Amino acid sequence: MSIPSRLGLLRDPDFGRLFAATALGQLGDRIIFLALPLVAIVALNADEFQVGLLAAMTTAGSLLVGLPAGAWVDRMRKRSVMISIDFARAVALLTIPVAWWSELLTIWWLYAVALVHGVLTVFFDVAYVSYLPHLVGRGNLVEGNSKLSAIRSVASIGGPGMAGPLVGWLGAPVTLLVSSAGMAISGLLATGIRKREQKPEPSEHPQLLREIKEGLKFVLKHPVLRAIILGDAIFNLFLVMYQTMLLVFLEREINLESFGIGLILSGMGCGALLGALWATRVSKRVGQGPVIWLAPLVTCPLTVLMPLAHPGWSVYVAALGLATLSLGGVIRFVAQSSLQQTLTPDRLLGRMSATARFVSWGGIPLGGLLGGASGSVFGAKATLWIGAAGMTLSTIPYFLSPLRSMRGLPRKEIPSSCAEVYDG
Repeated sequence: MSIPSRLGLLRDPDFGRLFAATALGQLGDRIIFLALPLVAIVALNADEFQVGLLAAMTTAGSLLVGLPAGAWVDRMRKRSVMISIDFARAVALLTIPVAWWSELLTIWWLYAVALVHGVLTVFFDVAYVSYLPHLVGRGNLVEGNSKLSAIRSVASIGGPGMAGPLVGWLGAPVTLLVSSAGMAISGLLATGIRKREQKPEPSEHPQLLREIKEGLKFVLKHPVLRAIILGDAIFNLFLVMYQTMLLVFLEREINLESFGIGLILSGMGCGALLGALWATRVSKRVGQGPVIWLAPLVTCPLTVLMPLAHPGWSVYVAALGLATLSLGGVIRFVAQSSLQQTLTPDRLLGRMSATARFVSWGGIPLGGLLGGASGSVFGAKATLWIGAAGMTLSTIPYFLSPLRSMRGLPRKEIPSSCAEVYDG
């Protein structure tokens, strides 16, 4: 597929529908990011550890079903998986305002919904990453990932910006109705995508463990893919520690209202949008590999501005540091996602994505727990310092790998088996 236009892939109707579905789904997801912890903090008066445990439940699905999800998704049509999951997540989120109105909502209810939503999201994300090469072709992966990252970034701006006033007006539990609607409409839009994959050929003797092992072997023996997921694992662990206490710090130590918190999170979305718009240009200028380690090395240290902040103007200076972190994060994400998809044969895309998610996201629940425990013992401010230091150190695995000097996407033929891996 080659579409010589300033709109590029957006001229393709099917990509346009995926683009619109992504926008609404991500808008709902960004509202969840602010509203769900605020339900615990404000509506249920949860303490620091309970907020950390809620964050852990949200991402525990990567550990529970991360590896088998890839093998299962590789057996199914990815588009159908995405549609079904969107509707299921909409229903799960809808139970929170219903329970609130019925006076049945407890912290345990939030834990359960967060866990179910997280497990469903694992399947959705694995299918999403695996479907894109089929939809746009491998030659358009950088553009496709960049445009989808751009609309996710716009949702990151609009989501918290909407969520702050909505939480203040309707209350955090009722605000989740908007998230539920976004997920449902996203699923409806995806049903309009006409380009469908052929159903994968069923194996004569399907063996889940053997299929999981094949995906693990391919990723862990590949020097580039291995470095990416290890760096991601370290970054995500400390990012979640940081994020878990960020809302607590802003709400309880800086005394910001929900609208002010929403503005700061929207600022992070602005940084992410700039990153998506600049990702292709920066990758070409710096190099596909070097940008993956340079982006976090330059931007992560700026997160120390937040624990240095006090009520007043310094909080918004610190918010610029968080916006820069988002900018670098999206540039890195677009570069490494395109690289991962390019290096992986079609039949292993689901398992590659699931393996990468299992390893790189596996520490996220632990990060939530550690963030909550650290916040309880040392306080929210000290936890922000720890998170900032850890995120900066995540660049080490990238730098010590072939990514250090890899200027562009590899041109060699994509391996047909996990034995034929790129050697850097």
